[in-house]
Amino acid sequence: MARTPLLSARRPHVLCRDRLRYWIPIYARNKLDEEGRPVNLWRSDLERIIDVITEAWAEGTRETYGSGLLTFHVFCDLRGITEGQRAPASPVLVQAFVADLAGTYAAATIRNYVLGVRAWHILHGVRWDMRQEELEAMLKAANTLAPPSSRKKKRQPYTVAYISELRCGLDLSGNTPLHTAVFACLTTTFYSAAHLGEFTVKTLTGANAFNPAIHVKPADVREEKDPNGLESTVFAIPRTKTAQNGEEISWSRQDGATDPQAALKSHMDVNAPPATGPLFAYKDKNKMKALTKTKFIEVVHATARSVGLEPLQGHGIRIGSTLEYLLRGVPFDVMKVKGRWASDAFQTYLRKHAQILAPYMQARSREHEQFVRVVMPRVRR
Repeated sequence: MARTPLLSARRPHVLCRDRLRYWIPIYARNKLDEEGRPVNLWRSDLERIIDVITEAWAEGTRETYGSGLLTFHVFCDLRGITEGQRAPASPVLVQAFVADLAGTYAAATIRNYVLGVRAWHILHGVRWDMRQEELEAMLKAANTLAPPSSRKKKRQPYTVAYISELRCGLDLSGNTPLHTAVFACLTTTFYSAAHLGEFTVKTLTGANAFNPAIHVKPADVREEKDPNGLESTVFAIPRTKTAQNGEEISWSRQDGATDPQAALKSHMDVNAPPATGPLFAYKDKNKMKALTKTKFIEVVHATARSVGLEPLQGHGIRIGSTLEYLLRGVPFDVMKVKGRWASDAFQTYLRKHAQILAPYMQARSREHEQFVRVVMPRVRR
């Protein structure tokens, strides 16, 4: 499908993440009530509604939805769908949109594109008429029809042994500040079961550069000790994708070469990032640079190849962390909270990894029952 929409005053050229807001449906929210009578509101009141609702979706989500909205309008342009028929979009139009994408796009991509059209309706106060059961049936079919090339390879998990091998390929003497920052970031992300994007930035400049209101800073790190004297290091993340007011994550000192406490201390000694700057900033010649996700992956992949390891995806850090803690005997419910896993994602993940299933599938009924209760889907009546 071509990705260039027809020119329209209702769809100005804006950044992908801004399309939800600035692409205006013909029947967008206005100062009339349901019977067409004027309501004593100001234009600023309507704009404030948009401001507030926009915050319901994280910036990255708005960017994904913006791509879906573009694809939807291109679909409508090719078929001569009028502006009034695009929002509110009829169920048959949404079904036709999904059917057109099925067999070409991954099911997850199609779902996000439809959710983008739905978010556009919600943001501008246009009713969404699509019946959920029909949509789920279409998306299920789209998954069946998805081309093999669109299916992601299973994400292999990072392990303590893998990270230890990586360490051997990094220069942690202090002569390569970037390597010191990368290793500290890797161990912190792993032992806190965090998302890599929560400790790195997307770009060095522009809208996705370091923002103290969003990204972790040295000032956001503190030490805590419980009544039994057990210590942990806590990171207050100002804002996450699912928690606009921030979340706290933590790790404790570990034995061996992957100890995040030692790695973080080394990073602070070598790079000395400013208290209100990026936590994993590193010295580059005569200036400090924030560690971007791209630079992190570049260093880790190059190091993996140098020591004879297969490069792994960044998301495998969080998966590996969850696997490590569960195999240590951390209860399922505790790990779910620590990893901030959504229920469905956590259950799906557990069912896919034989290393976790194996101990609970043996002839030990108590553990088996606990595993089944946590992992298996509920019976639908």
